[in-house]
Amino acid sequence: MREQAGQIVRHRKRWYVLYWERRIQNGALLRKRINHHLGPVETRGKRIPQEIRNAADEHMAAVRSGVIPAERIVTIGDFANRVYLPWSEKHKRPSTSKSYRDIWEDHLSPLCKGFWLKNARTYHVQGWLDEIGKCGLSRNTLKHIKSVVSGMFTLAKQQNYFDGINPAQDTAINPNAAEPEETYAYSLEEIQTIIALLPEPASTAFAVAGFLGLRHGEIQGLLWENYRLGELFVSRSIWNVHVTDPKTRKGRAPVPVIRQLADRLEMHRLRSGNPLAGPIFANAVGKPLALSSVVNRVILPALNRCESCGEEQSDHQKADHIYQRDGRIPEWHGWHAARRGLGSNLYRLGVPDMVIQRILRHANVSTTATYYIKTAAADVRSAMSKLEDHIERSEHIQRDSAETEARDLSVVQ
Repeated sequence: MREQAGQIVRHRKRWYVLYWERRIQNGALLRKRINHHLGPVETRGKRIPQEIRNAADEHMAAVRSGVIPAERIVTIGDFANRVYLPWSEKHKRPSTSKSYRDIWEDHLSPLCKGFWLKNARTYHVQGWLDEIGKCGLSRNTLKHIKSVVSGMFTLAKQQNYFDGINPAQDTAINPNAAEPEETYAYSLEEIQTIIALLPEPASTAFAVAGFLGLRHGEIQGLLWENYRLGELFVSRSIWNVHVTDPKTRKGRAPVPVIRQLADRLEMHRLRSGNPLAGPIFANAVGKPLALSSVVNRVILPALNRCESCGEEQSDHQKADHIYQRDGRIPEWHGWHAARRGLGSNLYRLGVPDMVIQRILRHANVSTTATYYIKTAAADVRSAMSKLEDHIERSEHIQRDSAETEARDLSVVQ
């Protein structure tokens, strides 16, 4: 196979070079007849143009070099299903691995599963991204998809399935893609209102989110033995029954528990039978309570009530009036909105960014400042008022200085 020169053939209005190559297909090593497009037919005679011969020689030289072993010449679909996705399940967090699989199955597989991995180039990847960009996805989602493609080719190079520059490197996403929706952060007043409306243990679980800034999975994985000396030590996280370590090394740092939350936790411990170990939020059989189930069964019914009668939305079918949600009750924006709320509320109280980073246990302060500190409109108005007052004082000082200089000059004259 390495000594073959290839056969140049003309088919309709295109030139091709034909050759044999061993490739993996459906898990089996097969000898396949390959055709490679060289260019369009632009002459009337049967004689092969020199530029087509040169293109064939260049391509066949690359084939004969045998950079990639035959057993690793696979389609992108084979590589994704047999190598990349199993690798992500082994080395990534369960939630991350699931998002990779969803992106592959929903967006990438229909476009490129039958494409030979070793032949992929930048313009191919750009074409896939352009096609996906027509679906109306947000800019952040498209960036995530591009990141998955790039990661797939990075692993392919590491495992000797691909040789060359990563074809996702110089691609771009749709510049007209929609901006991502602004994430929500609960104000301190909204957090206190929600805590007052929710029954136990949902109320205490939300208080942990709002006053400690723990993530959804970290709250679900909390243990009584990790609550000591006025601090909660985060030792694990639970996502869809998968138990993992905290997201980052800094995620294992202890979080101080304020007095109001400490009182709630002690009352919750007493209601639970005063346990010394085990899940802080447990179900009837002593396993960690599924907080996603708590949202559907408890939180949403408690927050979605009729403005006129106060009944839950699900119990409103037989009412003699139309359901209208009570706008005085905060809407549910998810557990993470409480974590963002803690960052924003601390910032409003004058806590420095670096301290907020340590409380939220981020790996770097830029994440805290960019995504977890939401400046409210009142804060913006207050800041501009401070600027206004500062300018007014500065102008007053300059005016007084000018008048003093004018008087001194008149005395000298």
